[in-house]
Amino acid sequence: MMVAWPRSPFHFLLTTANCELRGFLTHRARRSSSSYTNSGLYLSGSAPDLRPRVYEEHSVSDMKRRLADPLEDIEALSLATFQSTLSAVQGEAERVSRLLHHFDQIVDVSEVRETAVVGCGPHPEIIALLTARGYLVTGVEPVPLFVDAAEKFLEGRGRVLIGCAERLPFDDESLDLVFFENVLEHVESPSQCMNEMYRVLRPGGLVLVTTTNRHRFSARGINDEFKTPFFNWLPGLVQESYVHRQLHFEPALANMTERPAVHWFSFRDLCRLGRDAGFARFYSTLDTRTLDGAIVSGNVVKRFFQRSPFLLRMVQRNPWLRSLALTQIGQDCMMWKRSAGQSAG
Repeated sequence: MMVAWPRSPFHFLLTTANCELRGFLTHRARRSSSSYTNSGLYLSGSAPDLRPRVYEEHSVSDMKRRLADPLEDIEALSLATFQSTLSAVQGEAERVSRLLHHFDQIVDVSEVRETAVVGCGPHPEIIALLTARGYLVTGVEPVPLFVDAAEKFLEGRGRVLIGCAERLPFDDESLDLVFFENVLEHVESPSQCMNEMYRVLRPGGLVLVTTTNRHRFSARGINDEFKTPFFNWLPGLVQESYVHRQLHFEPALANMTERPAVHWFSFRDLCRLGRDAGFARFYSTLDTRTLDGAIVSGNVVKRFFQRSPFLLRMVQRNPWLRSLALTQIGQDCMMWKRSAGQSAG
């Protein structure tokens, strides 16, 4: 699909205003329909309506809601939105096998026992899969409704604790491996989260951080977090204004979540966060990709490397080529905590 770039800043603002006006008029027309309840959140006699919801015509005083108060039923809508996307997610068992293969290039995964999945969500299939492989797995999730759904899904195949990444419910040096996927971009304090990851890992332990990639380019502007095209390339102040809109007026901009992605990282940013917390070494899945043909990925760049062993070796070893590749596939960072007694030199 071709992307129509604005001819000038004035043209961009005019186009944006036109879209806002059309959205406002459409929503006013919907509110006049008798198929909505008084709350404007549910279709009569149906499940939660997951279509874009705009609250703009209500002032704060009209809604008797202060700005810091959550939007009505937002937690239930967030869960329903998450569950509606599960059918599109496939191949989790293969993905877990891939990740364990990557980890085994850094540490001996046969010695890994106690594992945590931070931000496991309401459908933690990864916990069930790891438990079936013999790992002792604990999930951590801050949303009580998600914790209940996760426990029902697991049926005893692992446990889920309520907690947040900034204050993990684990003792010091009690874990061998932590999965920290698609969470860091949503937290209040990324540095505090990484300090916690370092605290709970044993020496020689590993944490997988998967998050946003502010350098990633998509011709269609897809960014996996906001429905706004090219969100990761927008100026910081514009991003903050979209976050404000999502939190207070249009939660569907970011999948009905109360915690939209507010942090956008490069691979270098992740390394800096990890070093500040105390981690010693940092690896991308590019660095741990092997040439045995066992690892297959849906990513075009990664598939290209898999089919070109010479190019893969060259990119892994050349600082300039590796840096270029990580602008597009640098959203995964495996951070290693130095083993006890190992010299820092």
